[in-house]
Amino acid sequence: MADYWLDHIHLMSPDPLKTAEFYENMFGAKRISARDEGDGRASAKLDLSGITILIGQRTGDDAQFGLVHFGIGTKNLETAVETMKADGVEFTQDVREVRPGFKISFLKAPEGVSIELQEGSA
Repeated sequence: MADYWLDHIHLMSPDPLKTAEFYENMFGAKRISARDEGDGRASAKLDLSGITILIGQRTGDDAQFGLVHFGIGTKNLETAVETMKADGVEFTQDVREVRPGFKISFLKAPEGVSIELQEGSA
């Protein structure tokens, strides 16, 4: 079996900075960054004992909040995807190179949980 590790958790919030404060105050997370996305939305990036928590903002009447996906890293994305597909795992996005040295793919886990499987550094 390939090596896997938890890389990040991605959340959506109507107020990312307020949500970030909760994780900072309740769990001792450290703020890595907070920024204005330039279109009225904000985002925050936290470190909780080595795990990255990304908090984005959605707007609109149909915006959903909470867990978007969590990211799991691997050293060989193509092999991992092939193996999982052979085992019947459904992928919602095939392997895509986001930038040199960083590739991602998305799969559907039980209960509709979305997992970003990735290789390289974000």
